[in-house]
Amino acid sequence: MIKKYFIVFLFSLHLFTCLAQADIKSPLISILASIEQQHDVHFTYIDKVIDTIKCVSPKSSIALNEKIKYLEEQSPIQFKFIDRYYISVTTLLNKTGNVQELKEITLSNYLSKNVLKDLNGNIIIKPNKFSILPGLTEPDVLQTVQYIPGVMSTNESISNINIRGGTHDQNLILWDGIKMYQSGHFFGLISAYSPYLTNRVLVTKNGTSAAYGDGVSSTIDMQLDDNFNHTILNGIGLNLIHIDGFSKLRLSDKLELQFSIRRAITDYVKTPTYNEYFKRIFEDTDINSDYNSKTVTTNKAFYFYDFASKLLYDITNKDRLRFNFIKMYNNLDYIEDLSIPVKTNTLSSGINQQSLALGLSYKRLWTKTFDSDLKIYASNYSINATNFDLINVQRLFQKNEVIDTGIKLHTNYKIGKTINWSNGYNFYEIGITNIEEVNIPIFFSNIKKVLRHHSIYSEVAFHSNNKKTSLRKGIRFNYFNKFNFFLIEPRLSLNHKINKYFNFEVLAEAKSQTTSQVIQRQNDFLGVEKRRWVLSDNSLRPVIKSKQISLGINYSKNKLLISTEGYLKKVEGITTRNQGFQNQYQFADDIGNYYIKGIDLLVNKRFNRIESWFNYSFSDNNYTFNTLNNEKKFPNNLNIKHYINIASNYVTTNFKLGLSMNWRSGNPVSTPNVSNPIINNTINYNSPNSESLKSYFRTDFSSTYKLKLSNTVKSTIGISIWNILNRKNIVNTYYILNDDNSISKIENKSLRLTPNLSFRLSF
Repeated sequence: MIKKYFIVFLFSLHLFTCLAQADIKSPLISILASIEQQHDVHFTYIDKVIDTIKCVSPKSSIALNEKIKYLEEQSPIQFKFIDRYYISVTTLLNKTGNVQELKEITLSNYLSKNVLKDLNGNIIIKPNKFSILPGLTEPDVLQTVQYIPGVMSTNESISNINIRGGTHDQNLILWDGIKMYQSGHFFGLISAYSPYLTNRVLVTKNGTSAAYGDGVSSTIDMQLDDNFNHTILNGIGLNLIHIDGFSKLRLSDKLELQFSIRRAITDYVKTPTYNEYFKRIFEDTDINSDYNSKTVTTNKAFYFYDFASKLLYDITNKDRLRFNFIKMYNNLDYIEDLSIPVKTNTLSSGINQQSLALGLSYKRLWTKTFDSDLKIYASNYSINATNFDLINVQRLFQKNEVIDTGIKLHTNYKIGKTINWSNGYNFYEIGITNIEEVNIPIFFSNIKKVLRHHSIYSEVAFHSNNKKTSLRKGIRFNYFNKFNFFLIEPRLSLNHKINKYFNFEVLAEAKSQTTSQVIQRQNDFLGVEKRRWVLSDNSLRPVIKSKQISLGINYSKNKLLISTEGYLKKVEGITTRNQGFQNQYQFADDIGNYYIKGIDLLVNKRFNRIESWFNYSFSDNNYTFNTLNNEKKFPNNLNIKHYINIASNYVTTNFKLGLSMNWRSGNPVSTPNVSNPIINNTINYNSPNSESLKSYFRTDFSSTYKLKLSNTVKSTIGISIWNILNRKNIVNTYYILNDDNSISKIENKSLRLTPNLSFRLSF
């Protein structure tokens, strides 16, 4: 019934908007964005130059060339086809009527035509335009990120994205400017963010803008459309895991509503995809534990949903108001039956995880050279778990909650034609609560900590007239009220074009963060989402700090890109608890650092209909702790020495085919001493992380086909296979001591062969 009403609602709004917007003049920038999505092309232009131009939009049913011709007749601009995919806006009439040539924004293809690299070293991804992602039937925001060199997940989880040797909590994840503390559905196998509402993703591994705080490893900034769309864009889709829909509705010439909704079908239908996902996530958790065959887990019910929306209101040509909202939810319930000669008992356990965030921003164009952006936001994350131990008649309740509120003010002043000067102020208040309650014996703990801090920043960006040099230099000042101390963070990005084909870049940064995730016990929160968020206390949990520098060189000619980057990175203030040790240091409490040196290499080649890439990462990542291992360095838990990804996509107008291969060194592992495995009822380990698992290898396949059902309705059918060869990859191994003083080896396995099918309608 809900699905029925949802479809009726979409079509009703579609009809209403079509009737309401006849002959309405739309901003040129939104018309170009719509044409990009409809015809799979990309326009290059300077936003501020065409920001004020409006015209009546061309009909959506006409061909691309006809639309270009129409726009040239209706507005003072000219278009130039660079190739099949890129169109530059080359000229524009200014207010005096003289023709002024636009400077093209220099972007280079990175992985594909919709994964680009800009002059500041940022990787820009357009997930809803990504041609195809091997192993997936549809775009996935955070899975796409993992195709960037230096980015991987050592256990295939969205909730464990490791960038240049860092843990997942060291990534600053932003959704339309709001910090998020949850990244995945299905407890890590699916991105929790709609790719159809996300306009672009900005990934920064180094040389971060001073406007960003937090995230000592990276910034993943997911940005929604901030400009109006010319036409109404709607879509409905179904695959073997969920059903979803989205819409971008132009309500008037000043008002637009964008929203997406997604809901799992897993509590209604148990598909082969669901079975493989369930087996992967809940392997080696309390849900699959049988307590020596005295308990049986039944009636497992899992589902998730998310809803996101953004309202765009242009008060005037100079004043813009934006409101955004997102809600994400995961829920699992299951029943445990205890049957022994003495008694029979049945109880329900479960876990739910949710995020809620909203933001309000006001943008003002004060003059041609000065603008400001004020944003107020609130972000809430919580995870609750109830776990019954039927044998001991014990109930454990756990809760982890984060409330993050903030204010951001950003200003930009254009000085002449080559310099932009940005300044800003941020205020954050973060409160984190951890609750534990046990009925037998009675125990209750409620720990809440709050931290406030202020940041101001200033940054200058310079682009030379000859387009050969781009320099961005900034500094960020942080003040923490509770600790009464300052942190100064310089940032640098330099790109210089040596000649027509070569350019080099220098990136450097210092960053810090006050939130992290820790593991108290491996079976916390049913062993599913065992990491909980905590705040720095500047003592047992210091403020985490990082320093990084990298040097890179790029070669681009005839649709061939070779990019290589060497880097050094040091992160201080980490604790043993947030590194997830499962060896002799599992219950240790110590403070230390890790130091990593590495190389990221990418080779990308595009032919007429084929785009192929090869990326390779090498890293040497080692810990040093104050007291552990006699203060000697030892391999990081995320020390993956070698990683290779090879992929190729074949793309036509209606048909897409993708194939990829992923190989990497095995994860580090600590093993028991063979000659003397147990000492004083404790496992006696060899040197920490001194051995490695077998190498990881996976091959994925995807294909989609578009079919035009009418002038306004298109369909897409997709098929994918994850791990085609059904290889058994071990992503983690650890050891436990049994009651009889024997040692058991526990192996966490990756996803096996996992198929998926999808069907989408766009109109």
